[in-house]
Amino acid sequence: MKYSPFALGATLYMPATRDDIVAAATGRKIPSLKSMVICLEDAVADSDVEFALNNLQLITKELAQKKSMSSKPLVFIRPRNTEMAKYIVANYDLSGVNGFVFPKFTLDSLEDWAQITSDTHLIWMPTLETRDVFDASEMQKLATALSIHPMKDRIIALRIGGNDLMSVIGVRRSRTATIYQGPLSYVIKMLTCTFGALGFSLTSPVFELIEKPELLQEEIEQDLIHGLVGKTAIHPTQIEYIQNAWMVDHAEYEDALRIINSTKAVYQHAGAMCEPATHRQWAKNILERSKLFGINHTDMESLSI
Repeated sequence: MKYSPFALGATLYMPATRDDIVAAATGRKIPSLKSMVICLEDAVADSDVEFALNNLQLITKELAQKKSMSSKPLVFIRPRNTEMAKYIVANYDLSGVNGFVFPKFTLDSLEDWAQITSDTHLIWMPTLETRDVFDASEMQKLATALSIHPMKDRIIALRIGGNDLMSVIGVRRSRTATIYQGPLSYVIKMLTCTFGALGFSLTSPVFELIEKPELLQEEIEQDLIHGLVGKTAIHPTQIEYIQNAWMVDHAEYEDALRIINSTKAVYQHAGAMCEPATHRQWAKNILERSKLFGINHTDMESLSI
């Protein structure tokens, strides 16, 4: 089954040591949640790995029993490495899980991950978070390799691992600025162009400042401008902010419909040139977002006042 990358919405990360994962993964705990990651990597201390793996086995067993539920988020597992991934595939019932998040994904590890998942239904969410992500030529090689790979349709989106990338260059996110006002601005732009040009979607780095909702909203606006399809959340309070931002303004929705249905090569609307041949993919994305997140009619209400 092929999923829309926009279906990810706000992707909530939860350490595999938690006891409320099944409640979240079945939609009971956070009904609006669209996707989540059960993390065994950075979010789990070395001393807790055994407990996390044992807990994951119980979680996957319970999720397998609830796999027929129609209203539940997409569930991903983030293993620590390829060896752990092999172990999980071989020993756990993953029928209630949708995919794997690949940590520290590189061109060198591509075939290992392909082999691990080849006999499964699991979709891919590789994470770009290593030193070579700063090298545009290496990213072009990786994007090209993925574009011709026989399992490329498994990729729902690639994650931009902001914290790991900042760690590479020895910086930490500012408490007063968005990620676009720091060194990762270049990286996001480069990755968006490199992978986006080959048809891949990317998700935005985590926003770790839980008590800065205004700054989060400012950053999400930039995420949208850069064409990113979702954002990692580390706290449930972030979910509403992220997913509300992916709602479609009524004016944009009408614009998208007009472009999709137009028989004109070029026309003017609302003071802007519309060229359906070049704007059609944007219009398709807007309509896809409207199906998943709804339409914001606030702009129309303000016009009627």
